[in-house]
This record gives sequence, C-alpha cells and structure tokens, in this order.
Amino acid sequence: MLEKLDMTKKLTREEYNDEIGKVQVRLRELEFQIYKQQIPVLCMFEGWDAAGKGGAIKRVTEMLDPRGFTVSAFAAPKGDEKTHHYLWRFWKNMPRSGHVGVWDRTYYGRVLVERVEGFCQEDEWRRAYREINEFEQHQHSYGMVICKFWLNITKQEQLRRFKSRETDPYRSYKLTDEDWRNRAKWDGYQQAVEDMILHSSTPYAPWTVVEANNKYYARVKVVSTVVKAIEQRLN
Repeated sequence: MLEKLDMTKKLTREEYNDEIGKVQVRLRELEFQIYKQQIPVLCMFEGWDAAGKGGAIKRVTEMLDPRGFTVSAFAAPKGDEKTHHYLWRFWKNMPRSGHVGVWDRTYYGRVLVERVEGFCQEDEWRRAYREINEFEQHQHSYGMVICKFWLNITKQEQLRRFKSRETDPYRSYKLTDEDWRNRAKWDGYQQAVEDMILHSSTPYAPWTVVEANNKYYARVKVVSTVVKAIEQRLN
C-alpha cells in the first residue's frame, strides 16, 4: 500500500501560502461551530521519524482559539501507566465536548513500536486491533469526529532530514540514537504500518495516509482533511 503512493506530490511555496491560509481560516470558523454544538474532535498523528508531525500539528492549531484545543504528546508508558491496560492513559486525554484534541503519537504504538521492538506478545498486539476499533467505536457513538493521520516519507527523504537535523544546532536535539535504531528496522515497521491501516481503518475512524516528502503538501492535506471531516459531521 505505502509503496504505491505518489511521493512526488508537492506544492510550491506560493501555492502553499495561498492554500494553508484558506483552510486554517475555515478550521477556525468550524471550531466555533463544534463548540456551539458540543461536538468533540480528535486528531491523531503517527508517522515515520522526521516525517513532520510537529509541523503538521502546528498548522492545525495555529489559528485556533487556544481555549478550544489541547495538544498531548505520548512517549513510552511509565509509572502508573505501565500497571494499567495500555488504553488507560489515553482515556484521560480524550477531548471533552466542543473541543479539539490533538495527539502526537497514540495508542497505535501497541501495533507499531511495541510489536516491532517486542515489548508485547504477538497475541497482545493482534488482539489490539479489535480493542482499538471498539474503543474508537465508543467515541464515534458519543459523537466524536476522529481523524487519524499516517505521515509517510521515503527512506531516502528520512535520511536527508536526519542529516539536516544533525548539523542544525537548533534541531539536533530532535535526532536521537533511537531514531537511528528505528531506521535500521524500516522493513519491520513498514509491515506493521500496512497491517495497522488494513485492520483499523474504519468508516467511523478512517486512516488518512499523507504523502509527506513535501512538507507544504502534507500540511495542507492534513488541515483540509480535518476541515472536511468536521463539515461532514456538522452536515
């Protein structure tokens, strides 16, 4: 599935500046509408290391009223999180009615990093597809708009971005030994991503795969997708 994507899709800087402003203004308008109608919205981001999740999240929230959204970043579970069911910590960060929740990494780590790195048993990550689908069905039944994004870049583009970060004093902190270790397991992660999309893209919580080699194109596609999902719910 991922290998069939057209990774050459792009926007020029001029096209980007024209498009991003339009969709961000529309999203700001919709923020007031979901508040009036008390509709919760959840935007979840997964993707390759250096795929641009942070930049995409910034463009989603850039023009929103800060009182109307929350951004949550999830790393490896620790403390009480490790002694509960893996979905427990995510329940606490669900957006309340009329608000937007944005997640940088998600419970899909169960079928991605935990699967590939062997942090859970095979029967556990296979069972997680059903558990997650049911979990999202509960949120949908409550009235939540769910947008799930996989930001996809090529292996060559990831290497270019790693090298760029390595020499940039303001961004070098983003590059860690773990990023290089994950890159060495690219094939394993790619298979996990394929399975994740196959088994957990549903009518009520579909995956949007974003061709993210060009950051301008990726950011516009992400914000546009959120706009369309909210408009569909309001209509």
